[in-house]
Amino acid sequence: MTGAGVRVRKATPADAKVLQRIYAPYVEKTAVTFEYDPPDAAEFQRRMEQTLRRYPYLAAERAGELVGYAYAGAFAGRAAYDWAAEVSIYLREDCRGQGTGKRLYGALEGALRAQNILALYACIAVTEDEDEYLTNNSREFHAHMGYRLAGTFRQCGYKFGRWYDMVWMEKTIAPHAVPPPPVRAFGSLSAAELEKAGIEEG
Repeated sequence: MTGAGVRVRKATPADAKVLQRIYAPYVEKTAVTFEYDPPDAAEFQRRMEQTLRRYPYLAAERAGELVGYAYAGAFAGRAAYDWAAEVSIYLREDCRGQGTGKRLYGALEGALRAQNILALYACIAVTEDEDEYLTNNSREFHAHMGYRLAGTFRQCGYKFGRWYDMVWMEKTIAPHAVPPPPVRAFGSLSAAELEKAGIEEG
């Protein structure tokens, strides 16, 4: 499937309660995230608001229901890293493998490109031996989306009584000019730029 029937729009803090429910099972039942305890809705909303000060936070809807979200954040806290961003994506458990992730990431990349961000990085838990808590689907998804392996950290995450590896994957989405154009805030993008990226206002 190709994400047919999926609408991608700006997420708002009012979505926090539903998006938190999408995220919580990843914390409670998987090693996809290395958090031990899911944030409550208030903390989730705080994180969203912090992200939205500069970066995209997108929600996917199908038939009026929220089925996933994707967002970007600072890759690191130094000024020289401004043209790089870390990306994340989570889909409702019953909505994976339907093209929604591809639609979300396509829109996210379009927004980041309009912001003049040049390079994207994804931090992904991986394992040599897949188990009930972790498969390597995320690594495979990112490879399908054009990301390549940048580095591996062995046995750096301990969860559910076992050790997991982590990889960084990277993707360049625009040329690295000298000097680069200044990075814009997500909130400064025009309606036309959002539409070009495949994002609806609300």
